[in-house]
Amino acid sequence: MSTNPPVGTNSPTIINIPTTTTTRQARRRSIRFPNFHGAKPLPLAVSLVIGLVVCFAIPRPSEVSKQAWRLFAIFLTTITGLILGPLPVGSWAFVCLTISVVTKTLPVKSAFAAFTNEVIWLIVVSFFFSRGFVKTGLGDRLAMYFVKWLGKSTLGLAYGLAICEAVISPAMPSTTARAGGIFLPIINSLAIAGESRPKDGSARRLGAFLIQSQLQSSSSSSALFLTGAAQNMLCIKLADSLGVHIKSPWITWFKGSCVPALITLMLTPLIIYKIFPPETKHTPDAPILATNRLEEMGRVKRDEWIMMGTMLITVALWVAGESLDISSVIAAMLGLSILLILGVLTWDDCLSEKSAWDTLVWFAVLIGMASQLTELGVVPWLSRCVADFLKSFSVGWQVELLILQAAYFFIHYLFAGQTAHVGALYSAFLSMHLTAKVPGTLSALALAYNTNLNGALTHYSSGQSAVYYGAGYVKLSDVFKLGIIMAIINITIWGLTGAPWWKIWGLY
Repeated sequence: MSTNPPVGTNSPTIINIPTTTTTRQARRRSIRFPNFHGAKPLPLAVSLVIGLVVCFAIPRPSEVSKQAWRLFAIFLTTITGLILGPLPVGSWAFVCLTISVVTKTLPVKSAFAAFTNEVIWLIVVSFFFSRGFVKTGLGDRLAMYFVKWLGKSTLGLAYGLAICEAVISPAMPSTTARAGGIFLPIINSLAIAGESRPKDGSARRLGAFLIQSQLQSSSSSSALFLTGAAQNMLCIKLADSLGVHIKSPWITWFKGSCVPALITLMLTPLIIYKIFPPETKHTPDAPILATNRLEEMGRVKRDEWIMMGTMLITVALWVAGESLDISSVIAAMLGLSILLILGVLTWDDCLSEKSAWDTLVWFAVLIGMASQLTELGVVPWLSRCVADFLKSFSVGWQVELLILQAAYFFIHYLFAGQTAHVGALYSAFLSMHLTAKVPGTLSALALAYNTNLNGALTHYSSGQSAVYYGAGYVKLSDVFKLGIIMAIINITIWGLTGAPWWKIWGLY
């Protein structure tokens, strides 16, 4: 029988618990790992073992130096950890960077060189712009206008949201921020107003369709503009490091993407409507809800006008920057400075944008390692091996292009996020394309466009996928089914429309 002490004493409560085998095992585990909050043991072990096996058990090719092979092993450990997640992404990247320095695989200067990469800082500033759209309410206001204009039917509602995202994407270069900060809250409000709620029998009434339509459409919105997603700018920078110099990158990107991306964007809501139909076909209350919301918001406020004007100036500088000798990162810095000076954003807003600083760390680590792997000869060696294998089939570069693009696209099932995919594989695959004699600009742009199109393959394939899946409207089985169906449809549309357009344009 247990005896409880009087309230207010410091004596511990004594509770008699029957001792069983299970209890003894639990007690031993608690003694060994009391309140342990560090790395997950199994993912950590797997990540480290892969690197150790490559470094010490697999024979080093004669064409690759010991330093390069050791860095390749550390890089594989880094990528495996990004997939399995023994630690949060930023902390895991820092641990692997430390390993590369401690083992003297990389000197400190080379290890930290990528932290001054202008593209990384452009991506960081882009996160701050996204925060400005959410903080001022400008993104919410624009979306409500499209709902008001096109939202009388469910299909029109889907088109309104998709077009709105395409409109704001060049000035808000974070697909995840657009999803979580603007469109998911609106979709959730519209769904609940239509008596459609997550994780119950009413999800398919409206919410599930809007979620999937917006997710799949976001791939085209991200691919349409160079500044539509953070990974786009990273792709251009990596291509430049391999000798593929793209003149007027913002305009060149848009010229290549405009035809296939706009066609895909216009077809996607209709296709989702056919293969994943909502139970509610008409939404007469949606424009009323949007009108009421706009009335609550009142007239356009000062900060919204400043945000709008600043982004128009910034985008204009991105478009015309080369002719004005203003780089993309300088244009972004000017825009952010205006927002800070006029008080639209505060430095505390920037400091609290944890995803931006996290991205700075792990992006810099991946880019730094990828660049060193290229300089030390590992990426060229891998590219020659793959190119020689493809040449053994005696096919032209067009077929080799299709094979490499398909491999790059579907290997994304192994990656949790698009930026990790780019950092790990973009340079290697672009080098393979170049070794196979595929035109450089065509190779660089096609890989970059594919990086956006594979963002809806799974619930973990991109930040926006995780955001939309987390809302609870769509079953996991439907996510995978629609992901592969729309992937094949997107590839087909881009192939049938993009290939002739790129030929007319002169990319090949």
